[in-house]
Amino acid sequence: QVQLVESGGGLVQAGGSLRLSCAASRRTFSTYAMGWFRQAPGKEREFVAVIRWTGGRTYYDDSVKGRFTISRDNAKITLYLQMNSLKPEDTAVYYCASANAGAATRTMTSTGWYDYWGQGTQVTVSS
Repeated sequence: QVQLVESGGGLVQAGGSLRLSCAASRRTFSTYAMGWFRQAPGKEREFVAVIRWTGGRTYYDDSVKGRFTISRDNAKITLYLQMNSLKPEDTAVYYCASANAGAATRTMTSTGWYDYWGQGTQVTVSS
């Protein structure tokens, strides 16, 4: 079992930045990729970004491309999401997730790919 713990959320003004972190209790042999999702009130959980744990290939949703950067620290087994130029529509609970198997990163936008989830961290962007 892998436990994921997010941190770094908070309240920020539009145009500001936040950096989210997701610490994994351990890396399993089969960790294939990790991703970030978000869920706004009354909406379904949606894909934000994904990164292959080996090789570092990334893929982003169009709504965050050019503003958000996903990265990982292999030694610390930690996933990051640097969020710049934040907009009010970025307001949501952000979740990190880990996948034991997968395919091309551009296809891993569905929650069904992911085996473990964090508890979420709230990001609120004021206008």
